[in-house]
Parts: sequence; structure tokens; C-alpha cells
Amino acid sequence: MKDLMGMMGKLKDVQSKMQGLQGEIAELRAEGVAGGGLVRVGLAGKGDMQSLSIDPSLFKEDEVEILEDLILAAHNDARTRLEEAIAAKTQEVTAGLPIPPGMKLPF
Repeated sequence: MKDLMGMMGKLKDVQSKMQGLQGEIAELRAEGVAGGGLVRVGLAGKGDMQSLSIDPSLFKEDEVEILEDLILAAHNDARTRLEEAIAAKTQEVTAGLPIPPGMKLPF
């Protein structure tokens, strides 16, 4: 019973930390790049695209598919970086709690 009460106390702490974490996640920014920096995509913590930068040298009519692929690659790179940053912050908050493997937080 003592362990259960200790765990409940930890859960309350984690709950308050998770609320703070959600605010921190909203403030996160990640930039993804593709084509050696010719395409850059900026994402906010919730995954919203905040910026897109395309080098003018890519604006050629016969290379539209290449440009599309580079935009997608840059977006995916930014999303991966953002997910890694969120996972690291979540790990800090939940350290020491017996959370099942594969459970994604924040909910």
C-alpha cells in the first residue's frame, strides 16, 4: 500500500510537469533541410509549418518533381527532429516512472 501511495504522489508530480511540458512543446521549433540546404522547412511544436525557404535555382519548369521531393524530404526531416526533441523532453518529465514501452506521451 505504501508503494501505491508513493506512486500516486509521483503521478501528481508528473501531471503538473506534463502541463508545463505541453507549453514547452508548443514553443519548440525545428528546421528540416534537403538538397544540401536548398530547401528548408520550419515546424512549430505542434507540427504546424511555420516557414518554407526554396533556393531560386530550383525554379525550373522541367524539375518540378525534384522540387516537390525536396520539400517533402525537408518536411519529414523537420518532423523527425521535432519528434526527437519532444521525446527527449517527455523522457525528462517521466524519468523514474514505470511507463510501459511504446506508450507515447503527451497524450
